[in-house]
Amino acid sequence: MNWELIFWNAIYTSINAAAAAYCIVALGLNVHVGYTGLLNFGQAGFAAVGAYAFAIPIANYDWEWYFAIPVVIVASIVLSVLLGLPTLRLRADYLAIVTIAAAEIIRLFANSTRFTWLTGGSDGKQGWTRFFSDLNPWPGSNRYHLGTQVFDGYRLFMMVLGWSLVAIIALFVWALMRSPWGRVLKSIREDEDAARALGKNVVAFKMQSLVLGGLIGSLGGLMLSAQTQAATPGQYATNLTFFAFTIIIIGGLGRVKGPIVGTMIFLFVIQFVDNVLNQATRRDKVPDWFATTSNYSQVRFIIAGLILAALVVYRPQGIFGDRREQVFDVR
Repeated sequence: MNWELIFWNAIYTSINAAAAAYCIVALGLNVHVGYTGLLNFGQAGFAAVGAYAFAIPIANYDWEWYFAIPVVIVASIVLSVLLGLPTLRLRADYLAIVTIAAAEIIRLFANSTRFTWLTGGSDGKQGWTRFFSDLNPWPGSNRYHLGTQVFDGYRLFMMVLGWSLVAIIALFVWALMRSPWGRVLKSIREDEDAARALGKNVVAFKMQSLVLGGLIGSLGGLMLSAQTQAATPGQYATNLTFFAFTIIIIGGLGRVKGPIVGTMIFLFVIQFVDNVLNQATRRDKVPDWFATTSNYSQVRFIIAGLILAALVVYRPQGIFGDRREQVFDVR
């Protein structure tokens, strides 16, 4: 077992550009769930809209990137309004059902052969990341090291860009949630009727929260595709939303630093277990009933799920969460 390679590969996975993209998606979901109490199960849909709204104008119509950014913003707002108008006046479970259905509709649309001319189908949309390549100060042919992990200049640039964007968004959310507007969101989360009794337009504030969190999630989806240099439907399956939920539960709901630390812990554990099982199964160091070379990638999620279940039982508010504000009832 090459423990040094296993460790450094897991470290790199927890801080690379994909990790930054997951963190941004989770930051947006935290605005919905952690701060406002909106049960959004379709954050993957917002992420997909962000990626394709940026990729399609550039790849299909040769737009400049600064013209594509407003398309991302408008598309995210439109999706938020379409989801929010029929559901935000109803119980939270209606929003959950509508959002998860919308996310699947968006993914299936992007994967459809009928619209391959627009979205690229199952192969995805490619040839739209030249803007990122042009900005890259590190030559793509160079090799850089993090311990025993090796990566090229483009991966290094996307990692720096991704975490810089995380810092900006986290600081923005931190400041916003300490403003009067953010305090209204928290009051809605705690007691919607009390907020309404104080004269607050609860539906309007929920819609604003849905728009903000959705837009942040769209930026995360854009970064997720940019680091692989292709927008593919498989990146925006339902498990992206549940990964984001796992991240904010680990870090603590309603805490800005929760998604950041939660992302690193979650991805480190997943990759570490994956690397260990990969090497162990190849060397016949684990029994076949537990894991084999063909199923160890699924076993890692079982182990991660057990760790998450233990966290919910013994620290239901997450690492940074406040038990007085947001606690999972595990009784």
